[in-house]
Amino acid sequence: MRVEQPNVVQSPAYFLGSLVLFGATAIILTALAFEHIGGYAPCPLCLQQRYAYYAGIPLAFFALVAISADLRRLAAILFLVIAIAFLINTGLGVYQSGAEWGWWPGPDSCSGGSGVVTNAKDLLSSLETTSVIRCDEASWRFAQLSFAGWNAVLSLILFTLALKAAFASVYKK
Repeated sequence: MRVEQPNVVQSPAYFLGSLVLFGATAIILTALAFEHIGGYAPCPLCLQQRYAYYAGIPLAFFALVAISADLRRLAAILFLVIAIAFLINTGLGVYQSGAEWGWWPGPDSCSGGSGVVTNAKDLLSSLETTSVIRCDEASWRFAQLSFAGWNAVLSLILFTLALKAAFASVYKK
């Protein structure tokens, strides 16, 4: 007697995980295109907000592989880690957006300082080569949201999808 195995590729967890994987990939590629093609240099806080994508993309891939191998608990744990990363990323995006709107001060890392200069010659050469990328000034806005604002919105969506994928991984319908 042959037992039919369910097609895990058609499972809700796999579908939601695929949305996380492809969504995160599209978002980070868009950010890199704005930087390298559009010429929008990221500030230090913008670079920190990319960490969730750099970790989440390979983790989402491994979670999908785990679902395919019927390792549902492992997939759920990976999706939960991804969800936490994007929840933290949402907080970073809200923090930077608030600093851009002047609701609170931005981080000190956005001052663009390059250390202590000890003589006038070094000061002049450092002024010529230093470009300050400020975290508290939006370089671009669309629909009243800056890069950080859009990152907060999209990270919240990815958090929700990853959390749903985690629960869908362990609860079969």
